[in-house]
Amino acid sequence: MCCFHIGTVKLMVIQPRLPCYKPGIRFGRPDIIKRFLASRRTGFYFRVLQEGEVGAGDTLELVSRDDNNITVANITQLYTREHVRFREIQKIKFPNVAFAARGEST
Repeated sequence: MCCFHIGTVKLMVIQPRLPCYKPGIRFGRPDIIKRFLASRRTGFYFRVLQEGEVGAGDTLELVSRDDNNITVANITQLYTREHVRFREIQKIKFPNVAFAARGEST
């Protein structure tokens, strides 16, 4: 996954943020989750690699990308059972991805 820094903080993307049933209730649209996932803009969670200071106006800067070129969108595709690059992705080990994203329990 990708690493970023903002201010003096270093962050690593660890898994996509996926919606539960609540947006469907909130917006009164049973199709909202399907539409949200189809957008492939689900967001993501960070792991803090180095604590630090963040100030107003600091920008989030990409430091590095995953060597396997795996994106949050690729992981989201696995959750939604889309088969785009599935065979390639399933062979890769993700040591930095959160347990939930790998389908494991802690």
